[in-house]
Amino acid sequence: MADLEKLYQDLSALTLLEAAELKKLLEERWGVTAAAPMAMAGFMPAGGGAAAAAEPVEEQTEFDVILKDVGPKKINVIKVVRQLTNLGLKEAKDVVDGAPSKILEAVSKEVSQDAKAKLEEEGAVVEIK
Repeated sequence: MADLEKLYQDLSALTLLEAAELKKLLEERWGVTAAAPMAMAGFMPAGGGAAAAAEPVEEQTEFDVILKDVGPKKINVIKVVRQLTNLGLKEAKDVVDGAPSKILEAVSKEVSQDAKAKLEEEGAVVEIK
């Protein structure tokens, strides 16, 4: 049996990019997805589709902040990404160089708006989904 404490420590030490790569790898190899619980609405019994359509749509509570374009102040954008994500310099640079890229995932509306404002202040183009 695996040493669960060591596994926990190893996972806790992952950077944001490494965690995203792990998620993708697990999805590919195990055929699972790391979807939000709201996505479970698609697993309703047959015939439940009409009732689901009549139900009111829940307001979105989690948002992703996506860096679409770096803009002219790349170094300043890297600094903001580091501030928002606690990534190291190299990891933040890789995220910025890889634009479009997800900066924050499943954050509150307030956090996403704040991050967008900070990034746009430095000339970046940001989208919230």
